[in-house]
Amino acid sequence: MNRIEAMNVFARVAELGSFSAAASQLGIARSMVTRQVANLEKFLGAKLLVRTTRHVSLTSAGQAYLEKCREILSLLEEAESGVMEERHTPSGRLRISLPLSFGLSTLVPLLMDFRREYPDIRLALDFSDRTVNLAEEGIDLSIRITSYLDPILIVRKLGEARLLTVASPSYLLKHGAPEHPVDLSRHACLGYSPQVNNRPWAYSVDGKPERFYPTFVMQANNGDAMAQAALKGLGITLLPDFIVAPHILKEDLKVVLQAFEPSPLGIYAVLPSNRYVPLRVRVLLEYLSEQIGKITPALNASAG
Repeated sequence: MNRIEAMNVFARVAELGSFSAAASQLGIARSMVTRQVANLEKFLGAKLLVRTTRHVSLTSAGQAYLEKCREILSLLEEAESGVMEERHTPSGRLRISLPLSFGLSTLVPLLMDFRREYPDIRLALDFSDRTVNLAEEGIDLSIRITSYLDPILIVRKLGEARLLTVASPSYLLKHGAPEHPVDLSRHACLGYSPQVNNRPWAYSVDGKPERFYPTFVMQANNGDAMAQAALKGLGITLLPDFIVAPHILKEDLKVVLQAFEPSPLGIYAVLPSNRYVPLRVRVLLEYLSEQIGKITPALNASAG
């Protein structure tokens, strides 16, 4: 039994809570995952996992062993990466979590160019607007666009995204344009929210942030869907510039409430908190920082 390999398999099962999920992430058969864990438990003479029909949980021995496994696997990765760095050839698998709209429109073209520049790096892309647990899901790097991040996270700011309030010319012709955020209560509004709830819109009023709760006639956890609804004249929406800038340039959407524009969102790279940062991640960070630094000013200019 290769104990390092078995430890890695066990750590994935423990973090994901599923043999099938671990097998999928590792790209091996479920039967191999089961066999590796069973052999490890036999070798240690201790039960590490409790299996039910729906979930896998750790025993007390398994919890203690998992912590040591993480330390050992991190040290191993650091040692291997150090050797590869001496060759100055970034390589290996790089799993990245990307926000859906920004990921598809902006990051995918950048990552394709990055892959051509670093052919020894294998990319695994996960598109989702949810907040992911990097350690549990085996993510090397997550891109998040938000107004707030937990200060305990290890982050690097890559750029900013403006939040713009927009509507179609047909909607504004029929209903008029709001002159103050309070006027939104009299309009049909289209709300982006990762969860369907009455999430407030924040505006800058007299230099101070204020929250407003418009009535949403439609909500979705995808900004492109809300942009399409606005293009159809269904209402007013508040979205990042990377989604609406092309429609503003074509004059299919008009910016309103520009004098009350909210504070911009930060575009951040988030790293696992307890892991060595290998060369392949560092070169991607530098690349994205440079490229996004070029893109965001252009988006700001096109959005007006």
